[in-house]
Amino acid sequence: MKEVYGQAEQFLNEIFRTAGFDLHAQASEEADGCVLNIDGSDSPIVRSEGGELLDALEHFVNQSFGRNLSEGERFICDVDNFRSIRETELRAMARHAADRVRSTGLPFFFGPMTAAERRVIHLTLAEEASLFTESVGEGNARRLKVSLKKSDKN
Repeated sequence: MKEVYGQAEQFLNEIFRTAGFDLHAQASEEADGCVLNIDGSDSPIVRSEGGELLDALEHFVNQSFGRNLSEGERFICDVDNFRSIRETELRAMARHAADRVRSTGLPFFFGPMTAAERRVIHLTLAEEASLFTESVGEGNARRLKVSLKKSDKN
């Protein structure tokens, strides 16, 4: 395991200890970087509000240690499989939106999402020949739009 992964793990554990949280981070090497799995009796705090604290911790770790990673690598913070569960939910939401757009012909707009969440939906629908996805809006209000592709006949 890379030294920077251990440094990020120690960094999070020091934050948790100093804040008085019963949480522990454990780094593991994955294909696209390092997953920092967070566990402990205070894990519901990290999951609350749609994982906002989890996102903030991940952002903080990537800003602090990400420049020491190889190209294409990143840190991913997870707690109680929150990320994989959320990804499954997003894929189901993407399929539902696709069905709705195909049946009604009207665009479907998701609510505000993080870049990572929008990316899951973009990738889920990327192979849909009749659909087009795009991110719209600015900052924290950025959303994803799914619509029918314009035909070449128009």
